[in-house]
Amino acid sequence: MSTRRALERRLLAALDGVPRRIPFVLGSCGSGRTTLLTALHEQRGARACQYIDVERSATTPERFYRAVISTSPFRTADSRPITSPREAFQAVVAFLTFARTEDGAPATFLLDEVLEFRTFESFPGLRGLIADLFAALAKSENAFVLTSRYAKRAERLLRDPGPFLVIRMPPLSETDTRDALAAAVRSGASPAAAAASSGGAVGGAAAVGHPDAPRIVQALADGRAAYVRYICDQMTALARDGGADPISALTALLGSDGRLSARCGFCYELRLHRARGYGALKAILDILAQENPLTLTEIAQRLHRTPGSTKDYLSWLEDVDLVAMERKRYTFTDPILKLWVRLHCRPVPPHEEEVAREVQRYALERLARLAEALQASA
Repeated sequence: MSTRRALERRLLAALDGVPRRIPFVLGSCGSGRTTLLTALHEQRGARACQYIDVERSATTPERFYRAVISTSPFRTADSRPITSPREAFQAVVAFLTFARTEDGAPATFLLDEVLEFRTFESFPGLRGLIADLFAALAKSENAFVLTSRYAKRAERLLRDPGPFLVIRMPPLSETDTRDALAAAVRSGASPAAAAASSGGAVGGAAAVGHPDAPRIVQALADGRAAYVRYICDQMTALARDGGADPISALTALLGSDGRLSARCGFCYELRLHRARGYGALKAILDILAQENPLTLTEIAQRLHRTPGSTKDYLSWLEDVDLVAMERKRYTFTDPILKLWVRLHCRPVPPHEEEVAREVQRYALERLARLAEALQASA
């Protein structure tokens, strides 16, 4: 079954149900949050729905307000002059809560990375604005869908969720992955791709059209939408040269110039810059990339820091969802990012042979878990 179609139905039921709910979708980098909002925007229609990428457009409150209303399909009666950051933020909140469509119906807003409103907290009079914003959204007649990559922060904010419906982005199902692979083949079809899609195996892994290919892609990508898409696209590209298995695709993607390598680098730096203790946090991630799970004591020993300071560092990494703790042991939340750190967070770029060796090692671990899961469910 497609988990994404089920999720879209759940969002629509929350938006249109009685009582009205405000979905707050939480998911890590590449989990498909923005793709989900894009699909929802198309379904609701551009005249009834406005998408706002808060992360990209949050500069100053004044400029943000002007940018939002200048690109909006909605009307608002508020025409007050803006003379301060506080007034600009209040105007933004008023617009979100009272804007109406051309025919006077309540508006729908899709606020991507909504917690980036915290950017404005450095301006005078705007400390603690997130709580004010969420309180206003909860009382509005308008409909909202919110997203964030920072799940821990969102869950702390919504200890009492009220009308907010917290939804974790689910991993792609095998059906979703099969659809993604089929779409990649259709968009990049060539004689070589068509030949490869008839089946077979390359390097011990299923090729593009092999029945096991979607399951292997899903396992290697950890069900993360962006990783699935990249691997499927790369498999299709490789098929033109006669080789199209998921492991070869992942190896190419994680090279120094690979698309997935660039994405991992972006997500790594972005999250670290949202945390504190930059250098120490990078050291902990390097430790966990080499060996995990580890206890607090084991990490502190390798870091040569006290358990107290190490616990603070780990809490900051948890705050931006880079690591998670289970049974007092810490591990990476994203296995491919862990692999990327092991390969690229070092003084010199890895050689192609090193990338291939590490990806093979990673693939063997993931596919062994897949085989165990399939055996257990048989």
